[in-house]
Amino acid sequence: MKLALLAYKLGTMGFKDNLKSELAYSGMSVKELAAKSGVNKYSIDNYLNARGQIPSLEAGLKIAQALNVTVEYLVTGIETKQPKEIKKSNNDVKTIARLAEQLDDAKRKFVIDFINWIKHRKNNDV
Repeated sequence: MKLALLAYKLGTMGFKDNLKSELAYSGMSVKELAAKSGVNKYSIDNYLNARGQIPSLEAGLKIAQALNVTVEYLVTGIETKQPKEIKKSNNDVKTIARLAEQLDDAKRKFVIDFINWIKHRKNNDV
């Protein structure tokens, strides 16, 4: 399913402008977005050019995830972004989970115990 169909059903066609806006907001270049999203630079350039080609749902999802926005936002311009604090927290949790997956069971248990210790210690404990 193409995002154009979703945009058509919602009565909006702002993917190109919303993508440009998010790139500017994030300070990310097209090359950086391509690397982060896994969507090739040529395709992203096509989404941004005068023709404003609309990506597949899969490409749109990858781009949205790389920009920390929803596909809905890129298609409609409706702001549904999470506050930056939540995004940062979610990214930190994902990083911890990704790293923990690489540990053996004993080390993973140690990390969990350590996190629980930090969580339950008093503020003045060192």
